[in-house]
Amino acid sequence: MGIINYENLRYFCYSNDKQLTGAPKGIVLGFFGLGGAEMLGDDFPGGRVFADKGLAFVIPYADPWNWMNPTAVALTDEIVDVLFDHFGLPEDTPVISTGGSMGGLNAIVYCRYAKRTPAACVANCPVCDLPFHFTERPDLPRTLYAAYYRPGTDLLENLKSASPLHLAAALPDIPYYIFHCTADSAVNIDAHSEKFVAAMKAAGKRITFTRVPDRNHCDLTPEAQAQYNQAIFAGAGV
Repeated sequence: MGIINYENLRYFCYSNDKQLTGAPKGIVLGFFGLGGAEMLGDDFPGGRVFADKGLAFVIPYADPWNWMNPTAVALTDEIVDVLFDHFGLPEDTPVISTGGSMGGLNAIVYCRYAKRTPAACVANCPVCDLPFHFTERPDLPRTLYAAYYRPGTDLLENLKSASPLHLAAALPDIPYYIFHCTADSAVNIDAHSEKFVAAMKAAGKRITFTRVPDRNHCDLTPEAQAQYNQAIFAGAGV
């Protein structure tokens, strides 16, 4: 028996489902960036844009340093299970995986390990080369150690298991939409999205890459944000 149920759901995630009329047409997962630990109320305005399209929008409250480790995958799967069960959703109800920065990595990596394979993935300035990211900033090694070091295992190999660049060939055949700001000083576009997109194309995967000029980390222009949202809606078929 799982730990999460509909009555305690909001201890484990934000969900906009109370803003919906009837069962959702799909579920949009929005993964936090590194350090995200806020608990959001039912009146969170970010859920309205999805509720207006008949979509449940869910932000799992995973460990703020989780980097989509197995515990984060299990938490997300259980949250999705609860919503499917509560609303009696058919198994072909689309789940869309989204997020920015660490959350962008999470969105991609979740597609590889999810119980229900998402119908599409939309990521903003995602971390794509996790072993390289260990060296990219001084605040990162502690978080990656916390997420992926286990006694008796190889940390580098563990990081590769959650690194989109290293998972490209194993990712499911779904549409991927990658947005990355060209002036990103936190997650270098050349070291991450450029290499990931090339690897995905080499693996024959469906991927659309949007470079957002002269903007810093996850700072989409209004036009790019509209494209980002539209990619989610298209993936959900609404």
